[in-house]
Amino acid sequence: MQKIAELTMLLRGRVELPANLNLVTEEFQEGWSFVQSGDTHWLDKEIRQRGWHFMWIGEGSRRGGVGQTPQEAIAGALKLALRRVSERFNAAEVGSIELRKYPWFVVAKVKVYPYQIQQGSVLSSLDRTVPLSIALPTKAVIMPGNQVAPAA
Repeated sequence: MQKIAELTMLLRGRVELPANLNLVTEEFQEGWSFVQSGDTHWLDKEIRQRGWHFMWIGEGSRRGGVGQTPQEAIAGALKLALRRVSERFNAAEVGSIELRKYPWFVVAKVKVYPYQIQQGSVLSSLDRTVPLSIALPTKAVIMPGNQVAPAA
């Protein structure tokens, strides 16, 4: 297995990529594969040179893992963090790794950032809606014109 380090990129399943971009990948777990050809900066440059878009999407997900070696702990934490990446996104970056070593085991904390690789520059809208009761702060009133005002 590839050594997992910061700036490691992973792709989900069969990602549509520019026709002339040949990546070397290695399967990881649960439908994710490591990009062995290069790190985040290299992949960003290669995709943009071909007229496609490589978009960082919002906040990352941080999870912890335990193992007998640093790489086992990192792999466990990475697996859990990748489960938190929405299925809408087709790539992820290992943003940060923290390790704590104990006499018989290692604890790793890994932060993963979701990315989207696509030809168009506009992200599609969400496929789901959020009920107003969840979206609005408590004690709010919807006024004409869909404006929200605090309740008196």
